[in-house]
Amino acid sequence: QVQLVESGGGLVQAGGSLRLSCAASGRTFSIYAMGWFRQAPGKEREFLAAISRSVGSTTYADSVKGRFTISRDNTKNTVYLQMNSLKPEDAAVYYCAAYDCSGIGCYARMVDEYHYWGQGTQVTVSS
Repeated sequence: QVQLVESGGGLVQAGGSLRLSCAASGRTFSIYAMGWFRQAPGKEREFLAAISRSVGSTTYADSVKGRFTISRDNTKNTVYLQMNSLKPEDAAVYYCAAYDCSGIGCYARMVDEYHYWGQGTQVTVSS
């Protein structure tokens, strides 16, 4: 089992940047593919980005491709989400999640594929 704690959320003006961090503890971090999701009030949880266990393969939702970058540092048990050119519609609670998959290049895009979730961090974007 792994425990996840997000940080780095806050208030930013449109066009600004934030970097979210997700620190993992418990079972070996490097065995998990990691993902970032967000959920705005009244909406379903939305996939943003995912990164594989160790080879650094990534995938992004079209809505954030070119603006957001996911990365991980297995020596620090942390996954990051660099968010640039933020828009008011990016405002949401952002969650990281861990996916216990077998292949070193695997990752997931669906909420139901993830096994562990953090508590979320709020991102607010002012226009």
